[in-house]
Amino acid sequence: MLMRCFVAAVATLLTAVGATAVAAERQDAKLLTASKVLDELLRIPDQNIPAALIERAYALVVVPDVIKVGLGVGARRGKGVLVIRRDSGEWSNPVFINLTGGSFGFQVGVQSADVVLVFTSRQSIEGIVGGKITLGADAAVAAGPVGRQTQAATDIGLTSQVYSYSRASGLFAGVALDGSALTIDKRSNELFYGRPGVLASEIIRSDAPSAPQTGADFIAAVQRSVIAAANRGATNAAQTGDSSPAATGSPAASVAPEPKPAKEGALTTYPMEDPKPGQEPPR
Repeated sequence: MLMRCFVAAVATLLTAVGATAVAAERQDAKLLTASKVLDELLRIPDQNIPAALIERAYALVVVPDVIKVGLGVGARRGKGVLVIRRDSGEWSNPVFINLTGGSFGFQVGVQSADVVLVFTSRQSIEGIVGGKITLGADAAVAAGPVGRQTQAATDIGLTSQVYSYSRASGLFAGVALDGSALTIDKRSNELFYGRPGVLASEIIRSDAPSAPQTGADFIAAVQRSVIAAANRGATNAAQTGDSSPAATGSPAASVAPEPKPAKEGALTTYPMEDPKPGQEPPR
């Protein structure tokens, strides 16, 4: 009898360990797919997210394979990952999230699509770290612009906190996601990081332990996207002859204006250096 109980306990333990391992592999697969989505995004120069929008992102969400889960109603559901840009410019460890909602603005006949969300304000990401935000209610969302033809316009008039994209048939396009909810996938985070009860705020801390390898690979894919966007923006600026700091991404240099040439026969004067700058001149 004792031996039978022991065997049953071992079997239960092995089943639990096996289920945990399978679940962890599922999170690895999700990160690998999300990394692939970002890498493929770089290969579509004429139909991708504008460089200026990627460069100003406070956070990125990638949800591969958002699927249609109802007939007629058009509800969608997907699991993905979130990374937040820290003040240092580095990206946080990935946080697993859920995306659910009503009728997304997918094309007619599309049953599955990859979704990318670009968060452009600090306020827009505060809610999701706390547990949930509803796009369009807690954070203004708009279908994002695409392609080179919108490159210059992305610096002007973009007031939404979140810009949303979907990819079907290999091309990215803006998509309406009003009313969709983003929530923290607590179970996936616990399994991936091996910490029961781990919070999203703990995962994204600057002093948090490094993510497992697939998480680090996803962060690297995000960084490649940002660098490629910066290079793309600089190339477009060079092609259009726009060398302004907004177009090139470089800070403005403090260059003194060249003096205008004096007219022929005119008196030329030169300013004298103030020996005691900042003091009132003698009366």
